[in-house]
Amino acid sequence: MVVLTGLATVVLAASTVPAAAAKPRPADPLQRQVEVIHETGAVGVHAEVTSPDAHDTGYAGTAAMNTGQPMPREGRFRIGSATKTFTATVVLQLVGEGRMSLEDTVEQWLPGVVRGNGNDGSQITVRQLLQHTSGIFDVGPEIPALQSADGYRAERFRTYTPQELVGLAMRHPPKFSPGTDWSYSNTNYILAAMITHKATGRSWAQEVKDRIIRPLGLRDTSTPGVFPSILGPHAQGYAAFGTRTGTGIDVTVLNSSMAVGSGSIISTAHDLNRFYGALLGGRLLAPAQLDEMMTTMPAPELGVRYGLGIAEIPLPCGGSYFGHRGELLGYVTWGGATRDGARTAVVYVTSDGGQGTQEAMMTLMGQELCRTRS
Repeated sequence: MVVLTGLATVVLAASTVPAAAAKPRPADPLQRQVEVIHETGAVGVHAEVTSPDAHDTGYAGTAAMNTGQPMPREGRFRIGSATKTFTATVVLQLVGEGRMSLEDTVEQWLPGVVRGNGNDGSQITVRQLLQHTSGIFDVGPEIPALQSADGYRAERFRTYTPQELVGLAMRHPPKFSPGTDWSYSNTNYILAAMITHKATGRSWAQEVKDRIIRPLGLRDTSTPGVFPSILGPHAQGYAAFGTRTGTGIDVTVLNSSMAVGSGSIISTAHDLNRFYGALLGGRLLAPAQLDEMMTTMPAPELGVRYGLGIAEIPLPCGGSYFGHRGELLGYVTWGGATRDGARTAVVYVTSDGGQGTQEAMMTLMGQELCRTRS
């Protein structure tokens, strides 16, 4: 079942001629693209686009498989790696306050934590963590709940500490010497969360709340810690774990402690739009720190350029926008804004989807961030 919202209403011709036919206006472009994403196999889709003079939303699909339940308005979902932009923002705020430097080493803040099997925290800087140029192994593949249906069922309630997660990564040698290459690693952002805690004496979650969530009034955004459920309106999430044999199993319940700093935030499309608009609009970082964040380098694994916790993605109309992809078991999102933060777009789906889904989501982002309003 497809739920249609935001479609243009039928305009009746103002005519005295009885035979005059009603001429429907074209469907909203955002809604059309949301439906295209749904047709690629996503269970549910929601997108929201904002600009100074407009606000559009589109919905398709259902909140749960094999039901007629519509996608929730302002539904909450796990934003996955879009969390990294929040973490990088907090770290850069601390840099702007003079409480740390991007050139500080991991060893300065976390003595002995990054060590063994060729790993050496004294050679890795905070900048390299945020930029994914540290070479540190990505702990994600070490988490059974993220790898298979059996692993999820067995460990969806398991709690990890950040120290435990980094310890799992330290079992592996680095992929390359720090600063010599680029490779995406969630471990980098777990370490960034740990450094935030060390620098402030308060948890990463508390710093995100006090520095971003509360000031921006993101009422539906939270750092759930070990709590496994999504509170408030939300659609179920589904993961196929790479089996390609259908949509997969319901994975909505999850203790996301394995993603502290790297992927654990819960939010809504509306709140994410507010965040990216405020960030790129200069409301969260001083100009020097925002410039550092937006200074990008090639990220071949992603096919984009990457800065500090944010990606630079080409626009089909020329230029680029800044944002981040997110995925954490059953929810996939793209969110971002134009360079000045004036126009923002967020889209998420409630299943991991295939290449077609990913391409359709990127098409929506490009079309909507290129589109101008009269």
